[in-house]
Order: sequence, then C-alpha cells, then structure tokens
Amino acid sequence: MRKRAWGGCGRLSQRPTVKLGPCGLRLFLLVLALGGVGGAPAFAGPPFRTDDPQPVDFRHWEAYFFSTLDQTRDGRATQFPALEFNWGAVPNVQLHLILPVASSRPPGGPIWLGAGDVEFGVKYRFIQEEGKRPQIGIFPQLELPTGNASRGLGNGRVWVRLPLWVQKSWGPWTTYGGGGYVLNRAPGMRSHALAGWLLQRELGKRLTLGGELYSEGAGSIGTRASTVFNFGGYYNFTRNFSLLFSAGRDIGGGPHTVAYLGLYWTWGGHADKSPQKFPSHLSRA
Repeated sequence: MRKRAWGGCGRLSQRPTVKLGPCGLRLFLLVLALGGVGGAPAFAGPPFRTDDPQPVDFRHWEAYFFSTLDQTRDGRATQFPALEFNWGAVPNVQLHLILPVASSRPPGGPIWLGAGDVEFGVKYRFIQEEGKRPQIGIFPQLELPTGNASRGLGNGRVWVRLPLWVQKSWGPWTTYGGGGYVLNRAPGMRSHALAGWLLQRELGKRLTLGGELYSEGAGSIGTRASTVFNFGGYYNFTRNFSLLFSAGRDIGGGPHTVAYLGLYWTWGGHADKSPQKFPSHLSRA
C-alpha cells in the first residue's frame, strides 16, 4: 500500500482537479461502493497487494478496469476509474502500466478528484518453477508524479518500489510472497520496507479464493506501519474474462479498511496456438 501525506506535501501539479459538491459526492461514493475498496494508488498482484513472480505469457496482453479505496483515521484515498495494462514483451518479461483517476479527502476536509500518479514497471522471472524449486522474479516499479500532490492525489516526486517475489504451486494450491523496499524522497514521505505472503486455492474451474498478510512500514511522516489481512479471489466468467475482488483490515488494531473490485481481460498470442493458455493470474495453481 502507498501512503500519502494529507497536508499538501509535494510539488503542485498542473493537472486539473475537481472539488465535488454534495450531489457529486453522493454519486461518486455510490460508484465506489459498486466498484470496490483498496489501497491507494495501486495494487500489486490484483486483487491482492502481494505480487507473484509470474509474468504475462509472451505476446499476450492483460487489462484491468478497477476501483480502489484505502481509509484510515488520516483520511480516505480512492481510485476510480483506473486502468492497468500488462504485456508479455519477451519470454519471462512483462511490461506494466497503470493509469488512474484519484480522489482524496482529509478528515473534515473537501474531496478532491483528478489524475493520479502513473505507474510503470517491468516484471522479470529469472528462475522457473520445476519440481521442488519455486519460481523467483523481480518487479521494480516507477511512480511518475502526474497527480496533484497538494490535493493528496499524488506523491509530488518520482519514487520507486523494488520487490522480489517467490511462488510455488501444488495441486489446487498456490502460495507466493516476498518483500522489498520503497525509495521515496518526496517532502513529508519516508522510504520503508514491505513484505507480504499469500495462500490461495482453486475451487473448481471458475472460482479461486485466497488470503494474505501484507505489511508495510510508515510511508509518510505522522503515519504508522500497518499489517493488513486481506481476503479475496477471482471468478472466471470465461477463459479470458474475470471478476476480481478483495477486502481486508489492519490487524494491528488501527481503523484501516481496504478492498478492491475489478474486471479483467486477456488476449493475444499466436493464432496457431489452440487453446490459449490461461493468463498469469488464472494459472498460478
């Protein structure tokens, strides 16, 4: 999870923001209620915060249309709508892009809506899973300050996440996790460590459920570290179209609620390959 300083830290972006009135606020919150709740501004390994080392298949695409919300005593941060794209550029390498619309509301303050920070990443799996050996990969991500930091919609400066992920599967079960470090030198923000682990199980061909523990250090001045238990999964309508969902709370006792809801599509590959392999998030087990 990425934490924000709500007091207007960071440089002022020239991106437009919109202050919502009472009617607009009710409509926006209704959309979020239908769209889900989750970390701001983006997740790793949708619908979970913990990611895996498995990239998108070579020459395949993934697309997510999702919404998120992260609410604590320090305020509320949301994304809706948000788009994520992943492309299997070469074998074992995935290119990653997230384009969000963000909103923020400090306690007792106005709600602001505008462009969020753009995320770009490259996932590289350098050890394949075989026998008792797990697969291992890295997923560095670069956050570009396209959101208005003075409104709580962005970080204000470029920052990076540097994780390493491990995964092992047996039968209908899959477990994966790892950790890394966030480098963030924006005003009011802090560099910190992160770690997470997840266990999930296939319940037939359509439904997969799992739970995770995800811990992250204090990401900004005045906030604290958190450890969230998150439960969710995905339901496969077809081979290439799925619904993703998750929800969780901080088990450390703080008022911290997260969740996620999104739609997923995959396509691509060679026409002479039949049938197409399941995408990464459907083939972990």
